[in-house]
Amino acid sequence: MFEPSPTDALVDRLDSFRRDTPAVELLLHFNNAGAALSPRPVVDAVIGHVELEAQVGGYEAAALAADAEAVLYRSAAHLLNCEQREVAFAVSASEAWWRAFSALPLQAGDRVLCGHSEYISNAFGLIQARNRGVSVELIPDDKSGQIDLEELEAALDERVKLVALTHVPTSSGLVNPAEEVGALAKNVGALYLLDACQSAGQLPLDVQAIGCDFLSITGRKFLRAPRGTGLLFARSSVLPELGHSPFIDGRSAQWTSPWEYQLDPTARRFELFEVSYAAKLGLGVAIDYALDVGLDRIAHRVGRLAAALRSALVEVPGVEVHDQGERRCGIVTFSIGGMPASEVTTSLRQRRINTSFGTASAAQFDLGLRGVPEVVRASVHYYNTEDEVGRFVDEVRTLAVTV
Repeated sequence: MFEPSPTDALVDRLDSFRRDTPAVELLLHFNNAGAALSPRPVVDAVIGHVELEAQVGGYEAAALAADAEAVLYRSAAHLLNCEQREVAFAVSASEAWWRAFSALPLQAGDRVLCGHSEYISNAFGLIQARNRGVSVELIPDDKSGQIDLEELEAALDERVKLVALTHVPTSSGLVNPAEEVGALAKNVGALYLLDACQSAGQLPLDVQAIGCDFLSITGRKFLRAPRGTGLLFARSSVLPELGHSPFIDGRSAQWTSPWEYQLDPTARRFELFEVSYAAKLGLGVAIDYALDVGLDRIAHRVGRLAAALRSALVEVPGVEVHDQGERRCGIVTFSIGGMPASEVTTSLRQRRINTSFGTASAAQFDLGLRGVPEVVRASVHYYNTEDEVGRFVDEVRTLAVTV
């Protein structure tokens, strides 16, 4: 049913990717939007550093790994097309987003515009700002389900201090038009914060083309890095405009006199001293691995596999696919009528198939307003195969018959 595409530039390397990912011989992993399977070089880097810490001490191991740590920032800058000084390490995309958002000098009466795709932790930040008197306004979706660019343009004026957008929502496979939003925000001088949590590692990200001032990503998803890793891009030109994050330490600032301190002039002001160096080094290796594969090639293969999965699921009686948007990615959301999403996920896991599920309570702007109570989320990656797509659809069909 599903044949490799002759235009898929990664087909010839698929065997090597799967050798680097031995778990694919034991299970079918369609939960890459939750946490992808790390390739062997990433695992080796993490384990190697933990062993080094045990042998020489934590501080001493960090000093010995200084060159590898520096590579992380160079690689991250390459990944995002920015300067190294504009990249900060974080333990998650949520932490990165919050560090940027909490440093914005928003005051009562300021306007913030956001889309329906906002992630739950981002939404909590927006709600807190709203409770402080900031006007937080939800821009409608267009007919395809992505943020409505005409509505956004009409809402923008000089009182808008921030446009916050999630590139790819956690509850759907759509890809929001990030570059077009960036151009509109720039027209009125508004800052632009993009959550690329679900797009990093499966889609190319160029902060110059996107035009964002901040961009938050996680490592554990499509970048295939360890959990507890992420990045924040913060454009150098906007740093002088920012307030002070409520959480700073000796990594973020210098203690210049008994009652004064000076924030780091680079994006490192958003970092804290204590992190897992093993995980941090693993993130650097994961970024290099993705860059070697090629983000354009990854996007092509992931998009094609997801499209095949989506098309096949539509044909299964009792299954409804819930993805929206003009452009879609590697996330496929669906439901089986009469079977709770959590039960679908559990049943599939018993068959050694990994998926996840989402509920309206975690996506009130999206699923809640659409009247969709819950969805099963299947998310493919470039190391998945056409045969796995076929097997997955067969298993879903079997479950649907039992309802």
